[in-house]
Amino acid sequence: MSVPTSPPASSFLIRHEFLIRRLHSLSGLVPVGAYMCVHLLTNASLLGGAGRFQANVNMIHNLGPALPLVEWTFIFLPIIFHAVVGVWIATTGHSNTHQYPYVANRRYSWQRITGYIAFVFIFTHVFHLHGWFHADWWLTKVAEPLGMAQFRPYNAASTLALAMSGIVWPVFYAVGVLACCFHLANGIWTAGITWGVWLTPAAQRRATVACSAFCVLLSIVGLSSLWAVKTTDIEKAVKIEDAMYEARVESKEINDEPHKRSGAHPAAHSIPEVGQRVTPLKSYKSSAVVE
Repeated sequence: MSVPTSPPASSFLIRHEFLIRRLHSLSGLVPVGAYMCVHLLTNASLLGGAGRFQANVNMIHNLGPALPLVEWTFIFLPIIFHAVVGVWIATTGHSNTHQYPYVANRRYSWQRITGYIAFVFIFTHVFHLHGWFHADWWLTKVAEPLGMAQFRPYNAASTLALAMSGIVWPVFYAVGVLACCFHLANGIWTAGITWGVWLTPAAQRRATVACSAFCVLLSIVGLSSLWAVKTTDIEKAVKIEDAMYEARVESKEINDEPHKRSGAHPAAHSIPEVGQRVTPLKSYKSSAVVE
């Protein structure tokens, strides 16, 4: 006589699926979605000139030693959680757009597709501009030799413009930004269902209009920031950034930190396309650029 066996224990994800999905939905709105909006608006401030953009970047870096803690607690860890759980949800879900080609089903498929694009884009974007980690050995031995970690906070506009040279990176960023905007807007619509905000057909139709308008407006903000980067006068930006930096050092507002500056003069460096090996950007003093 055989002894009945108990069913295998459910995995952690299955046992806590309800809570994990709620946390995934919430993290997509706050802090990930909220940070994305602030980030795109900050970048779009470059439309007002290098000085305005530098002032906004300075506000962020005024956090000083607390900045990495804030970044990892409120930005990087929530993004990693949202991305990992999102991949799990996408790979375990099943699309039925072939049997039921409705708009809602197609949005479900595009939510997964844009999620994958956003996953690749965000992690590449952080590596491209910031190098992932701030440790000197990582930056000098790994990130910078690969042409990554191109952004310098005290030469914000000029290093960003150099990092976006050519055509490959701007196209990559445009696709990534549009994917992120759709993913967030559609995620807000889905979150409204998840959290019981709009359940009736009429409420869902109104939410569709509002989320669509939000997607369009946020996409315009994101693409306008790319336009601002591509039209930045690098030489002029360097002069403005240097003047602002020297004034802050002279007033003792900040310490002299050459590692947060770089040789941003267009004659000194050019940023190659993806995959091309480069010489790392070097720290510089103002007199080496502005004469």
